[in-house]
Amino acid sequence: MRNIYLPVLGLWLLASCGQSSTNPSGSSAPAASTQDTVAVFLLHADTLKKSVDLPGELQPYLQTDLFAKVQGYVRQIKVDIGDRIRKGQTLAILEAPEVNTQVSQSEAALASLVSKYTASKDKYQRLYQASQSESPGIVAPVDLVSSHDQMAADSAAYEAMRQQSKAYKEVSGYLYITAPFDGVVIARKADPGALVSASNMLLTVQDNDILRLRISIPESYVAASTGKRDLSFAVDAYPQQRFTGTLTRKTGAIDPITRTELWEYEVDNKQHLLKAGAFVYARLNLERNTPSLVLPPTAIATTLERKFVIRVHNGVTQWVDVRQGMTTDAGIEVFGELHPGDTLLTKASDEHKPGTSAYWKFTRF
Repeated sequence: MRNIYLPVLGLWLLASCGQSSTNPSGSSAPAASTQDTVAVFLLHADTLKKSVDLPGELQPYLQTDLFAKVQGYVRQIKVDIGDRIRKGQTLAILEAPEVNTQVSQSEAALASLVSKYTASKDKYQRLYQASQSESPGIVAPVDLVSSHDQMAADSAAYEAMRQQSKAYKEVSGYLYITAPFDGVVIARKADPGALVSASNMLLTVQDNDILRLRISIPESYVAASTGKRDLSFAVDAYPQQRFTGTLTRKTGAIDPITRTELWEYEVDNKQHLLKAGAFVYARLNLERNTPSLVLPPTAIATTLERKFVIRVHNGVTQWVDVRQGMTTDAGIEVFGELHPGDTLLTKASDEHKPGTSAYWKFTRF
């Protein structure tokens, strides 16, 4: 492809082909001095695509530590690490005699109050029916009111004990530790005979049928689209195999410390090949939703004070400050007061001062 040479400022033309000028001494001399030649290119906008490898971590979809809710002794631990569990399955049984005693006492007291309330209710109903008979004065009004008040008091006492008995039974249910979801036991912290309280952890369980893949995305990439919601990644345990995750949620905020946004992918792990806590190597295919300006690295000059490119406008050079975006194989994305069609120096340097002129030649970028 032919190089096209153009002058930044007006050319010094020779009077005629082969004609030479003569200085006052009569000797022959060139008509003009030769100017420097620099390479330039025309800026154009293009869709930016980039594949970037980022680290991530696999986490369980659900995980919880199971604690004793009441103080007691461990009677039995029915599971161990690695055991698959089902929701509602009994995992451990505690023993607390005082809790069982409270339940028995409350049940006995409740039975007594039931009998008392039944008797007072029956008495009131009899008196009320008698007061409605055709024989006036057979029941004194004060006796009817007193009987009604006694029935109401016995009813309130019965209801209070019924609720208390219900609470004691619920506490007794805390002696049985059950699985909150389907999953696997990953930690066991107690054995039969151990004295435990509400501060003692017994087991740790997690649901790893689905894993959460969390990746911290740098701030410069968060506005880029991934095209597809699927993500390809690899783990050290299976170096020759790649797995897939589906983008499900983003935090929607930049972490002020790491300057990243957390993206979360869901990974189907029903075969249980992947392990929670594993380090992964993920590959994201990023794409800008709008055209970007991409430059060769040499077209960007950097000093202690600024980062800029050199534009040729109306025959003279200009320094234009830019901010750097994503770096791709095609070049570096920049942002600034630039427009498609601008003429930029291929090799920018602070040696090319603003307002200077030179010959240039177009190159392809």
